[in-house]
Amino acid sequence: MEMKKLLEESNHYIMNTYNRFPVVLRKGRGIKAWGADGKEYLDFVGGIAVNILGHCHPRVVVAIQKQAQRLLHVSNLYHIEPQIKLAKMLVEHSFADKIFFCNSGAEANEAAIKLTRRYAKEHSGKDRFEIITAFNSFHGRTLATITATGQEKIQKGFEPLVPGFKHVLFNDIHALRSALGKNTCAVMLEPIQGEGGVKMPSPDYLKEVRRLCDEHKLLLILDEVQTGMGRTGRLFAYEHFDIVPDIMTLAKGLGSGVPVGAMLASDKVASAFAPGSHASTFGGNPLVCAAAIATLETLLEDGFMFDQCKRMGEYLQKELKNLQKEFSSVIIDVRGLGLLLGLELTRDCSNLVKACMEKGLLLNCTAGNVLRFTPPLIVQEKDIDHMIDILGEVLSSLS
Repeated sequence: MEMKKLLEESNHYIMNTYNRFPVVLRKGRGIKAWGADGKEYLDFVGGIAVNILGHCHPRVVVAIQKQAQRLLHVSNLYHIEPQIKLAKMLVEHSFADKIFFCNSGAEANEAAIKLTRRYAKEHSGKDRFEIITAFNSFHGRTLATITATGQEKIQKGFEPLVPGFKHVLFNDIHALRSALGKNTCAVMLEPIQGEGGVKMPSPDYLKEVRRLCDEHKLLLILDEVQTGMGRTGRLFAYEHFDIVPDIMTLAKGLGSGVPVGAMLASDKVASAFAPGSHASTFGGNPLVCAAAIATLETLLEDGFMFDQCKRMGEYLQKELKNLQKEFSSVIIDVRGLGLLLGLELTRDCSNLVKACMEKGLLLNCTAGNVLRFTPPLIVQEKDIDHMIDILGEVLSSLS
């Protein structure tokens, strides 16, 4: 009765912007979550790549508790100690020299777009404002970031869109080169397209993009909201491709579930922002930075989490490929990197996700027919085996 009442109140009071499943998750520990009715779930969604250390990681919980007792929020009119520490850690472990903190991936990408336009106007002239992005990309839900997003379904009904964006095929350097024009100032890409169906670039694609940007004096923006924070087996996905961006955006796993985003940039590019050019009331406040520091410290200790991600990612990919052999008429492809993996099916996967949920497994369907796997980096072989058993049962029943 309690679950029914909660669902009724949710539908009554909350705007209908999600196709929510009829489940109220109340508690989580590690890779497991429990509903208000007490049912246990194996969580391979992880808040969609957010719970990088699993639910309620002790180190993150303690950091939040301690900071909440000390100082929750002060304005960015003042210097904030945890923000300074987090910025230093991110700079020391990335290409970047400067950080801007915000609350989400969309805000981080919005900040990147604004910084890019301002930089271009200072260095290339007022007519250089166009950013080239990819079809099937996803960059957020603000008006500018849905325009940057290369999916018509995300943009529909919100026209007129923001001018200054052009879309090309992902992983096609010739299409990108052909799209360049006198107004182009930057290229904005996800190293791996997550929401677009876990689409991987060819080995040299991002290197060629970097060369093209250098050749035409364009900025390269990498949206690592989903791929960053160890998700691919390295702290940032760009490290796999032997390139360095000019701007990078982070969110999701950065705070282990606490809403924090960041835009990272080189000194040269960051200098285009001055006091009053951009801001965020809650961006980088003491509480969220404490959670992010605990997350980053845990990830960086002896590189254990990156090794764990690589090993478990390889194991999960192997087991998914075994499923592909068994269900070759249903499974088209297995792809991804680290613990960001996709299983492409010949059919819509929404019914499969529902059937798995009934058996106590949480999975995510994206791009219509791709199962996206984003479990926490603490996942173990036994968890993967359990997930594969459930998924195999459901595939057998649906086949």
